Amino acid sequence: MKNLFAALVLIALLVSACSKVPLTGRRQFNLVPDATLNQMSFDAYRDVLKESKIMNTGGDVTLVKRVGNDIAAAVGTYLRQHKLSKLANEFKWEYNVIDDASQVNAFCMPGGKVAVYSGILPVAKDANGLAVV
Repeated sequence: MKNLFAALVLIALLVSACSKVPLTGRRQFNLVPDATLNQMSFDAYRDVLKESKIMNTGGDVTLVKRVGNDIAAAVGTYLRQHKLSKLANEFKWEYNVIDDASQVNAFCMPGGKVAVYSGILPVAKDANGLAVV
């Protein structure tokens, strides 16, 4: 009887943790609320920036910010057109270039925090390549 009760409680918890993805309509299993996830990602992003040499000026920085702003604008437009303005407003877009030519990489954290390592810029070649990254 204890096992049945435990199983029912577990099923109830799993069902209550499932939610509908606003954009796609599919079901997802969330153990961490979006607000908590965003705050965690903002903290982790800030930690990475503290430990890195950030480029503040130059053509590469201008390129990354321009491409990032174009993508953010497109995302915002798309979400608003699909009546998801609340979701669009949850993004706190930020773009930084980390001066590390040995890292051919970039990353984006939940909530719109983007870091591009300088090592990937020669591979990307231009705005279109960077947008693909």
